[in-house]
Amino acid sequence: MSPSIRMLNRTMLLACTPFVAMLLWLMVSNISIILPGSSFPEASFEQEEAAADHTKSIASGLDAAHQIAAKTSASIKKQLKLYNQTNADMTQIVKTATAQANRPLIVYDRIITGRLGTPSGTISSDKLRAQLFYIKADNFQSYALKIKLKSNDAMKMVLGKDKIGGAETTLAAVQRNGAVAGVNAGGFADGGGKRYPLSTTIVNGSYVEGFEPTRADLFFVGLNASNKLVGGKFTNKQQLDSLNVKFGASFVPVLLKNGSPTTIPTKWQVSPARAPRTVIANYKDGQLLIIVADGRNEGGSSGATLAEMQLLLQRFGAEDGYNLDGGGSSSLIWNGRVINKPSDGQLRKLPTHFLFFK
Repeated sequence: MSPSIRMLNRTMLLACTPFVAMLLWLMVSNISIILPGSSFPEASFEQEEAAADHTKSIASGLDAAHQIAAKTSASIKKQLKLYNQTNADMTQIVKTATAQANRPLIVYDRIITGRLGTPSGTISSDKLRAQLFYIKADNFQSYALKIKLKSNDAMKMVLGKDKIGGAETTLAAVQRNGAVAGVNAGGFADGGGKRYPLSTTIVNGSYVEGFEPTRADLFFVGLNASNKLVGGKFTNKQQLDSLNVKFGASFVPVLLKNGSPTTIPTKWQVSPARAPRTVIANYKDGQLLIIVADGRNEGGSSGATLAEMQLLLQRFGAEDGYNLDGGGSSSLIWNGRVINKPSDGQLRKLPTHFLFFK
């Protein structure tokens, strides 16, 4: 070992000696450290009393809060029960009021249905209720449809093959559009190998070929946006536009207004006297009545007169009645079947049809 290293070791030993000696003294000595009592003061009686009171106060408050919460919960439950009962009572009141309000309509419907007889078929859905009746008159067999429209899309009028100048049978129109029933609509005129609707015609709220003032014995009949039958003579477009018509067609003549028969022009009393007929009318409650009468031919030897159709409409309680195209055009389709007996021996192709949907 070199002299310099030995010198360094002696120096470090001399420097650490006092500290080592002090550490040994502390280890062998029995030294205790005592803190004064004031360092941990004892709680006084008054302080303990105050703490106890505070604890009781907290407990009392919690108990009171619990009681209030219980009372509040009971009150809420009581109010909820009362609300539910009131709501149930109001619902029952509304049902009763609705039933009472509808009672006259129900009675009225029974009356007009009773006049028609017993329905041979009924189609009922959210859109409509349609009933088919067979009616035997002295000189002809006829059929009636009583229809209650419940939806804006329960009835519409279509053009033959959906185009101006197009023509198709009512059965074809029913099948093509997925309808459950259908009848022929307005009159027509032929030209250039095509068949055009007669006079003013409206489809989907639009004029097919413009407005034409009703002349002579012509009239217009259709449905408005409220599913109400509207019809009559209109000298200007504004008159018809004011009715907000969805669809409609034209023919001759008007048969019934406000339950009373109109005067049938002489021409239509004898041209022909008897024939297959299709008429459309309405009831006071807005239901529709369509009557189709059979006739073996259009020569006047079979079928119904317009006066007889007036009598039927009155007997069945109709309000306003309109004569649609008849003769070989008369067509009644129900559930995919041809109900009437077309005088042509087969259905005629026509430019307009009234269709019904369920």
